[in-house]
Amino acid sequence: MALISLAQGLAHAQQNGYALGAFNVLDTHFLRALYQAAERQRSPFIISIAEVHFKYVSLEHLVAAVRTEAVLHDIPVVLHLDHGLHFEAVMQAIRLGFTSVMFDGSTLSYEENVRQTREVVKMCHALGVSVEAELGAVGGDEGGALFGEADSDKFTDPAQAADFVQSTGIDCLAVAIGNAHGKYKGEPKLDFDRLAEIRTTAGIPLVLHGGSGISDADFRRAVSLGINKINFYTGMSQAALGAIEAQIAQRDARYDSFAELLMAVERDIANVVAQQMQVFGSAGRA
Repeated sequence: MALISLAQGLAHAQQNGYALGAFNVLDTHFLRALYQAAERQRSPFIISIAEVHFKYVSLEHLVAAVRTEAVLHDIPVVLHLDHGLHFEAVMQAIRLGFTSVMFDGSTLSYEENVRQTREVVKMCHALGVSVEAELGAVGGDEGGALFGEADSDKFTDPAQAADFVQSTGIDCLAVAIGNAHGKYKGEPKLDFDRLAEIRTTAGIPLVLHGGSGISDADFRRAVSLGINKINFYTGMSQAALGAIEAQIAQRDARYDSFAELLMAVERDIANVVAQQMQVFGSAGRA
């Protein structure tokens, strides 16, 4: 089926009390793994391509593969730019047919974050493209650092969230409530009281970044408090690395060993993603 916008996907998730998983892809093996999981779970989902990963992919070819795969399945899917840091990346995504973008102005001053996000929203909404933004600062490093931790001084301010949403017109808001990119140092401690307050003040679907490492119980509680999109990548990457290590440890001299390794990567990513779809409550929603 045709790709849908993030606003469309979030509206259904919000009405039915679940979260869409946003899973990053680096190549067609990741892409095929996501569709294997989605078909198994009958789950809508989000295909994310992060700006920091542009250097690893042929973006035009990967987007073409996404579009080809989408028409082969009857699963609602969003194509999303993850952590777009520059207008050039946002423009490139729009030109290639992304149905959603995240403009990440979290490192800017509040006033500049509002100004630049508002401009992105104005441009994207004119073209039917949804916009996610971030207020506060999610811990860790989107660029691939192994461990991340949250800084409570940079948590999302609930009162400021209301002004930010009203001033920018965004479709969803990524919040900082103790979540972090990469693997967590120790156990993540999410500020659920803050999340509940943000849900009340912001009034739009909320996004949880840094999903890998959060417990199933905390995921479910976060969804019940207004999280309708969850970003999940590190767990997929770790599953792929584990599959590679296992295949190398038992490999023989056959010429097709590398092909078998790639199939193992797909299988293990699909298993991890299928499990998260169940936890996020999106299974059976397609």
